Amino acid sequence: MSEDERAKLPPSFRPVRGGSRPDPRTARPVGSGEPTAQPAHPRRHARPARGSSEAAERPVPRPAARSRTPEAVPPPSYAPRGTATASPASRTAPPRRPQPAPAAPVPAPASPSRTGRRRRPGLVLLGVLLVVLLAWPIGLLIWANGKLQHVDALTGAPDTPGTTYLLAGSDSRADGAVADATEGQRSDTIMVMHVPDSGPTALVSLPRDTLVEIPGYGPEKLNTSYSLGGPPLLAETVEQLTGLTVDHYVEIGMGGVQDVVDAVGGVELCLDYDVDDEFSGLRWTAGCRVADGPTALAFARMRYSDPNGDIGRADRQRQVIGAVMKQVAAPSTLVNPVDHVQLVEAGTGALVTDTDTGIVDLGRMALAFRDATGGKGVTGAPPVADFDYRPGGIGSTVLLDEELAPQFFQRLRDGELTPSDVETTP
Repeated sequence: MSEDERAKLPPSFRPVRGGSRPDPRTARPVGSGEPTAQPAHPRRHARPARGSSEAAERPVPRPAARSRTPEAVPPPSYAPRGTATASPASRTAPPRRPQPAPAAPVPAPASPSRTGRRRRPGLVLLGVLLVVLLAWPIGLLIWANGKLQHVDALTGAPDTPGTTYLLAGSDSRADGAVADATEGQRSDTIMVMHVPDSGPTALVSLPRDTLVEIPGYGPEKLNTSYSLGGPPLLAETVEQLTGLTVDHYVEIGMGGVQDVVDAVGGVELCLDYDVDDEFSGLRWTAGCRVADGPTALAFARMRYSDPNGDIGRADRQRQVIGAVMKQVAAPSTLVNPVDHVQLVEAGTGALVTDTDTGIVDLGRMALAFRDATGGKGVTGAPPVADFDYRPGGIGSTVLLDEELAPQFFQRLRDGELTPSDVETTP
C-alpha cells in the first residue's frame, strides 16, 4: 500500500510499526513511544458527525449490566462502647440465638352485632317462658297432690279388666252447705265410670235408693252402705252389684260443689221446666242460664220436684259435673294462674280419695269423664223394674230389672255397652 493510500485511512486502521496494536482510547498505537495527549474530560471528546464513516465504524462500548441481586452487607458490629471495633476483615457474624416460635395470634373478641343484641333479650325471655310453662304445672301438681285428703276405701279385690272409678257425693251436714237437722252423712250421689280396654267409656249413675244386698247387713238401700261402713263398705257393695273391682275412689262433699263452681266462675245449666222446690231451695225458670255455686248445688240435689225422680236427679248431677269439667278446660281458665290456685284450693278442699289415688289419677278421671259425656261415650242408669218398690221395713226403693240388669253390667265390664242399654226415664 502506497503512502498516499495509507494517509487516507483513519488513524485506528493505520498499521502499527513493530506489530503493536492500536489503543482504542487514543487511537494511537501502544508502545510507539510518542506521548499521547489525554483529553481534559471524556465528555469533551469531539464526536464525529452523524453519517461519517468514523461514527459508523467505531464500536460503541455498552455499559455492563447491573446485577439486581444486592451485594451482601456485613452485619453491624455490636461491640460495647469503649472497645475497639474490629476491622471488616476480622469481623465474624455472631451465632444466631434460637428464636422462640411465634405465639398463635389470639383473635380479638368479636363485638356482638346489632342483630345479636336484638335477639338476646328475646332468647332470654323465651327461656324464662319455657321455665315458667314447665315449672308452674309441675309445681302446681306437687302442691295440689299434697293438699289432697285420703281415706281407706279400696277392698283389695282381684283386678278386673279396664279401669273403674267410684264417684260418691256426700251430703254431710257438717260443712253447713245443707241447712237441716239431719245428722251424720249420706252418699247422695253414686256413679260408676268404667274405662274398658276396648270400647266406649261409660258413666253409670246408680240410684241412691237402689235395693241391694249389703255385705254383712242384708237387703238395704245402696246409700245405706255408706252410712253403715263408710267408703270401704260402699265400694264393696258396688263391686258385688256390678262385678267390677273399684280402682279409684273419689268423694266430693256438698259444700265442695258450690266452691268448685264458684272457683270456675259459674257454669251453664239447662232445665226445661220451672222449679220451686222448698227442700233443695232451687228456684228455676225453664231454660238455660249461668248458675253460681249455691244454685248449682240446689240444681244437683233437687229430687222431689223432679218428675223423673232419682233418674232425673242423676241426669242433673252429671250435667253439673260435665259443666264444671268444660269450664275447667276453657282457655280462660287454663291460662290464668289465679284460677288455677282457686280451683285447686276449692277442689282439694272438697275431694277425698283413696290412699292410692293422686292428682294425676284425678286428671285421667277428668279426661275419662269428658269421653263418657262426649259423642262416643255412654251415660245413663241400669234398667229399672220399679221406681217405688216397697219390700217392707226400709221404705220406698228402686228395684233393678232382675233379667236385664245382669246383662247390663256384663256388657259394661266388656266395653260393649250402648246408649240403648241405659235407662234415661222412669
